[in-house]
Amino acid sequence: MKRRFYSKTRKKHRVRKYLFLLLFVLALYFTYQYLDQSSVKIDQKEFVKVLLSENQEKSLAESFFSIVFPSDEERVVALLKNNYHNLIVEEEPEAVPIVAKAEERDPYIYIYNSHQTEEYTPNTFVEYSVMPTVMMNDYILEEKFEEHNFTTVVEERNIKEVLNRNGWNYAGSYQASRVFLEEAKVNYPSLKYFIDVHRDSLGRDRTTVVIDDKSYASILFLIGLENPNYQQNLEFTEKINQKINEKYPNLSKGIYKKEGPGVNGVYNQDFSPFTILVEMGGPENTIDEVLNTSLAFADCFLEVINEYELH
Repeated sequence: MKRRFYSKTRKKHRVRKYLFLLLFVLALYFTYQYLDQSSVKIDQKEFVKVLLSENQEKSLAESFFSIVFPSDEERVVALLKNNYHNLIVEEEPEAVPIVAKAEERDPYIYIYNSHQTEEYTPNTFVEYSVMPTVMMNDYILEEKFEEHNFTTVVEERNIKEVLNRNGWNYAGSYQASRVFLEEAKVNYPSLKYFIDVHRDSLGRDRTTVVIDDKSYASILFLIGLENPNYQQNLEFTEKINQKINEKYPNLSKGIYKKEGPGVNGVYNQDFSPFTILVEMGGPENTIDEVLNTSLAFADCFLEVINEYELH
């Protein structure tokens, strides 16, 4: 019943979605062209170039989809709906299913955000009310993992829906993401690695690092000591942290261990010994810095899990 309902709703609004997305990408393109030829500083020029520099034979919309949201335009819709200040107004389906990619391969990595609405600094195109969030990291990581043949599932359902239906407040976000974790594991038993991507709340001076003249959003790992088996998660996280320190000195601020009153203390890390929580940057970091960090993290994460898979 839910799938039929979703299918009807999707068909009903398909034209409006495509029209909006086309207008969005055109606005992005022409604004960038104007600013690039003017004296206005574009803080996120590198990120925008990534969005717009794909094969010139493609349409602008196709280029946008294929870079950050490869092969499925509905991901753009989901991201905008959840995080870009209600730019799309439409009836909400009863449930938005996980989008399965590459069904011929078994998914191995699951990326999600317990706090989906954590934002980075507004970019040059703030006049379009576009606010970058931690969900952008998910798709960057997914693309890199897929390039190395690790099929990945990105969680796109709205955490707020679970919170509202259960009468939970924001503090219940980890309970809500636990629902998604358990359902994902049922739907994809092959999943082994689980990454909860967050953003720190500190100021720019404490969330930014320059390495070889390139600016990055710093990384911080979090381990919940109230997970009875936290040592296993800690061991896995330490390997990733060590690899980052080797390849990108000072990018990681280390591993923060939390327990006690007023904190979650588990962070769903009891779900699997390969569940990690990573914070990338803070509210004042730019998209370029976040992009650099996501690519660096993906590089190190892949090296670590390749070591695991070879043994």
